[in-house]
Amino acid sequence: MQNLHSSRIITTPIGAMIAMADERAIIYLDFIEDVKAYQTTNASHPLLLRLEEEIFEYFKGKRKEFTLPLSPVGTEFQKGVWNTLLEIPYGETISYTQEAKIFGNPKAIRAVANANGKNPISILIPCHRVISSDGSIGGYTGGVWRKEFLLSLERAK
Repeated sequence: MQNLHSSRIITTPIGAMIAMADERAIIYLDFIEDVKAYQTTNASHPLLLRLEEEIFEYFKGKRKEFTLPLSPVGTEFQKGVWNTLLEIPYGETISYTQEAKIFGNPKAIRAVANANGKNPISILIPCHRVISSDGSIGGYTGGVWRKEFLLSLERAK
């Protein structure tokens, strides 16, 4: 798989991210703690350059929707959950319970939450917009502080 995709480090106000694309779509975007641990040359792949541009616009509050083709790798169940996440409007949040209902499997709250945690394309597939039913922030693989930042950024619209 290493030879089939290009990668690029993108610097954001809340840390570095590694982005990967194949010839058709963005396949991965996630926060990394140690940039030096990634032996990557910043590819000039058109999709990665466009992603970097859109991410910068997002963090400046100038972009609410992303235009890039996405192709996350996961099970059919996970992909279905991630498609549900794409329906959550910018600046809004839903609970894991609501997400499971929208997904069409109201009893699968834990499985849906687990799929959120395995989301390979942070921010663009907005799992940060899902919070606990009691209104608390819930978890976030990238760190709860990052989730709080993203939600604040979107609320400021």
